[in-house]
Amino acid sequence: MAQIIHMPKMSDTMEEGVIAKWLKKVGDTIQEGDIIAEVETDKATMELESYDEGTLLYVAVEDGGVVPVDGLLAILGAPGEDYKPLLEENGNGQASSSATESAPADETTSAPTTTEVTVDNATVVTMPKMSDTMEEGVIVSWLKKVGDNIQEGDIIAEVETDKATMELEAYDEGTLLYVAVEEGGSVKVDGLIAVVGEEGANYQALVDQFKAGGNAQEEAKPTTSASVPKPATSNNGSAPKTPTPPNKAAAHASNNANSNGRIKISPLARKLANEKGYDIGQIQGSGDHGRIIKRDIENFTPAAQPAAQDSAVATAPVGTESYEEINVSQMRKTIAKRLASSKFTAPHFYVTMEIRMDAIMKARKQINAVSPVKVSFNDIIIKASALAIRKHPKINAYWLEDKIRYNNHIHVGMAVAVKDGLFVPVVRFADNLTFSQVATTTKDLVSKAKDKKLQPADWEGSTFSVSNLGMFGVEDFTAIINPPDSCILAVGGIKQTPVVNDEGQIEVGNIMKVTLSSDHRVVDGALAASFLKTLKQMIENPYMMLV
Repeated sequence: MAQIIHMPKMSDTMEEGVIAKWLKKVGDTIQEGDIIAEVETDKATMELESYDEGTLLYVAVEDGGVVPVDGLLAILGAPGEDYKPLLEENGNGQASSSATESAPADETTSAPTTTEVTVDNATVVTMPKMSDTMEEGVIVSWLKKVGDNIQEGDIIAEVETDKATMELEAYDEGTLLYVAVEEGGSVKVDGLIAVVGEEGANYQALVDQFKAGGNAQEEAKPTTSASVPKPATSNNGSAPKTPTPPNKAAAHASNNANSNGRIKISPLARKLANEKGYDIGQIQGSGDHGRIIKRDIENFTPAAQPAAQDSAVATAPVGTESYEEINVSQMRKTIAKRLASSKFTAPHFYVTMEIRMDAIMKARKQINAVSPVKVSFNDIIIKASALAIRKHPKINAYWLEDKIRYNNHIHVGMAVAVKDGLFVPVVRFADNLTFSQVATTTKDLVSKAKDKKLQPADWEGSTFSVSNLGMFGVEDFTAIINPPDSCILAVGGIKQTPVVNDEGQIEVGNIMKVTLSSDHRVVDGALAASFLKTLKQMIENPYMMLV
């Protein structure tokens, strides 16, 4: 008798799963324990095991398709068995446009990131969802051009998401027949990026079919001039060139291969240039299409700066009014959306407290004398916050509209400023780590954040967050809660100030101000104050963090 396979709940927060890849096809014999598919959840890509035996009669969604928890995935039964009544009973019928009742023997299984629409042996490549919050991606650079041969596993482009710049891998082989968006253009998730197939394939019919299916290419928003050759029959059209901004980098762009208004440079080269203080607009790129690479930075000699004019010569202010406008990055868009939602949805309230730092400053010197890695004050605050949460576990919560989730694990998010905005990588199980383990973890996360190498597992799952601006000389500030957390701790700098000691005498002391922002739907004022009191006791009495 035919049996339905439902989408299982593979993590505590999973609401739906993506079929990354079917490992069995319609008509295959399935044994108990066989892995029939790979499923991407909100946490990881996992194997879907069959708990029944039979023939795979029906699959409800193709590779790349999304199915809610408990939704219909497939049907197993006897060869030739009529499974359609089972579909009708479950209210599915033939409604799923992605359902496939049979699979031709020569059908090519698509990758998780590819919509499988085939015309004349050609396949469309669509924009994958590379992070949990990604809604669109920007094509930073094409690493392959129209006419190039593509092998499975080749990196065909670099895509900027709201989190990082990531490589787009090909899951099909063939010739790159068509690119739908130029470098600098943005494409919504599942929007058309390119077509790969056999030379001479009628890719235009495939593009038209894709658009007719409701994935109109209006989603692609090219912002720079073309840098990837287009086939003569393409009707995509060239995007208007963006006016060159009146700055030094743009002024030099015409002197090298980066003539489209955007300077092509590898992440490593950009990092080296920033460290050396070089103006990348003055550097000639020797990589593909004028791309600036590591050796260009190493071989570059900055031009001598012109001597300053004698101030006596100038009799009136001389200058030109100008400005520069830049497109908002995917990261900045997401930050704006999430923080605006947090600020205007969660009713924030703030509690501030002063902490005497003299004892922990002395303890830190002793810790660093034996620690294999330098422990910062921020590392100590993360550890102290995690231990204070242990004593006040209701701080460690999410507001879920119709319920409150109290997390038993303690994952502390750490705000890290990067060029385009802000990352909040997560120190997991911070309460169970030693000071040196916290320091090792934070240094690794900061390094990856600045190099845009963080992966979803690095930034997902915080239950409490810390934002520290003390190193910039900020005395105190308030922070916006990082959803879905209910609290964030804003940490100011350490300042010498007159204090009254236990004997009633005035002396110089080191004071740090902290402000706890809380979601009043979850945390009340007394709980927030009690948490800060415990945090203050731990930092002012470091031995409390060792027992």
